[in-house]
Amino acid sequence: MIKFGTDGFRGVIGDNYTFENLRKIAQAHVDSLKERKGKKVVIGYDTRFMSRDFALVVAEVFSSNGFEVVLSKGTTTTPALSFAVKHLKFDEGVIITASHNGYRYNGYKIKAKYGGPATEDIVKDVESKIGKVDVKTGYLSYEEKDLQSIYIDRLKSFFDPNIFKQRHIKLVHDPMYATSANVYNRILEDSFITIESINNWRDPYFGGHHPEPIDKNLSLLKAKVLTVGADVGIANDGDSDRVGIVDENGSFISTQVLYALLLLHTVRNRNEEGSIVKTVSTTYLADRIAEKEKRKIHKTPVGFKHVADIMLKEKVAFGGEESGGYGFGFHIPERDGILSGLLILEMMNLYSKSISEIVKDLFKEFGEAHYRREDLKVEGNKGVEFVKKMKDIETTEFAGFKIREIDKADGVKVILEDDSWILFRASGTEPVLRIYAEAPSTEKVDRLIDNSISMVE
Repeated sequence: MIKFGTDGFRGVIGDNYTFENLRKIAQAHVDSLKERKGKKVVIGYDTRFMSRDFALVVAEVFSSNGFEVVLSKGTTTTPALSFAVKHLKFDEGVIITASHNGYRYNGYKIKAKYGGPATEDIVKDVESKIGKVDVKTGYLSYEEKDLQSIYIDRLKSFFDPNIFKQRHIKLVHDPMYATSANVYNRILEDSFITIESINNWRDPYFGGHHPEPIDKNLSLLKAKVLTVGADVGIANDGDSDRVGIVDENGSFISTQVLYALLLLHTVRNRNEEGSIVKTVSTTYLADRIAEKEKRKIHKTPVGFKHVADIMLKEKVAFGGEESGGYGFGFHIPERDGILSGLLILEMMNLYSKSISEIVKDLFKEFGEAHYRREDLKVEGNKGVEFVKKMKDIETTEFAGFKIREIDKADGVKVILEDDSWILFRASGTEPVLRIYAEAPSTEKVDRLIDNSISMVE
């Protein structure tokens, strides 16, 4: 079955991700876009196995159907592709990537003309057309463009060039063998920031790890930061729409804390206008910052496409989710891991402080927040069944703590009196039950998670 998830179609190469299936998806996309009067598409691809070959197959289907096609000149990041769709005024875009998934996977992401994830209506329309008509092939025509350079020039325009000359900072960058390799070097070439890179070459196996910038995958980055005495470590995922940060002590900064840091920097230091958007699995620090900065806050189901929907409807200063993907209203309605990294460097220069000191200041002003997530493998449909049962349970306590409210908008989120919370969500694509928890102390987080695991077992 060809089924689109929260951000495009992903499949195992050689299993359901084949040239035949990709042609069917591309033809369905063609037919959908024709109905919306589309004539021009831009196509990009990442560093995975055969990504360029898959991109050329998609280009062949579109050009065989009479579309004007631009293909990225070399591998490109998802935010660069998304920006190119809007900047070059294309009707839609496609990027061949499976983002942070393992090397066995590849994918097909659709990007809309506004430079962000395709709407739910577009995706459903494409899905409904898959396999309905014969695929047109036999003609391949495209123009190549350097999308990365266009994107890099755009990012440079967001910063006073002197901000990166306020102090000497040593940065270790980990592109995780993927699309952000050498991007920071190009942006910061005329600055006081010294960059050391690791995993800075193309490896379709991603060093044996998922190219996801989370704590367990960044042991080399943490060690390198300590070994060379760096001020900060930055990692980006396979298609560079996510970011992970390591402080000068070699400690991973929680993606929830990073959300709060980037939010506060955007609305307070950059004084960007607009509201705030967070998903149901995102930190309570967002609500506290929104209240203090007098900003409206929206809460959505998990998935950046829901954040992007609000960014299209009103002025939004900042939006993001717990997975390390953050979007900025002054850019495009898309997650951008590289821009996020640059804003962390800007913040360090403005405050003349280490990243760990900035986190301490955040906690001092808004309270501490500690986070943990566990993905439990379950049999068959048991994750979905468990969440359904949780929705029917009526109780006033959880793990011995009083409940303030229960949010059932996306899974089941149990919110306690001190803003601590525990969230249960079943994966829609694999037999996994996800359990998220946030609290003012690691001890309370562990208690919430351990109690939840016991309930599942």
